[in-house]
Amino acid sequence: MKEEIKILVDKGEMLPLMEEFYTIQGEGFYKGTAAYFIRVGGCDVGCHWCDVKESWNADLHPPTAISTIVNNAVRHSKTIVVTGGEPLTWNMNPLTKSLKEKGLQVHIETSGAYPLTGIWDWICLSPKKIKQPKQEIYPLANELKMIVFNQDDFCFAEEQAAKVSDNCLLFLQPEWSKREKMMPKIVDYVMKNPKWKVSLQIHKYLNIP
Repeated sequence: MKEEIKILVDKGEMLPLMEEFYTIQGEGFYKGTAAYFIRVGGCDVGCHWCDVKESWNADLHPPTAISTIVNNAVRHSKTIVVTGGEPLTWNMNPLTKSLKEKGLQVHIETSGAYPLTGIWDWICLSPKKIKQPKQEIYPLANELKMIVFNQDDFCFAEEQAAKVSDNCLLFLQPEWSKREKMMPKIVDYVMKNPKWKVSLQIHKYLNIP
């Protein structure tokens, strides 16, 4: 990467853009909502069950000016979801400032493993055991989405739920490859612990990108 481009990426004025697309939000509180997704490359959290491993290496994704990203987004939707990869690997202040100036509602899906930057209308926090969230993000999270891969993940979910605010919505979501095994366990758990809600990846069931 040229030094001048690296400087712009470090400032957040360019971002390694993996893909951008208009679709239906498939998970969590806003499931079923039309939204424009901005998927930023780069992640070192390294979940073995990640379904977008191709996002991990930021060098594979072209540094793209945020003006280009914003101009594409504004043509499609009022709701913008920034995801990854791990978007907080990068400085999100310039991107979110520009999106907000266009009057858009800006959401983030993050593991919280890096310092929080950006101006957000909705923060979906999805902690991972491998690299847990920074303490600063817990009280700001609007939604806690816990991925359930095995029985131990229920304990981890409770540990994380104890750190967020009382207003934060709590979701348990089966890891896709384990959904048939874990869904009955999740349903049983939510019925016994109704502070939690079930989250499904409805876009996969409906074959929506």
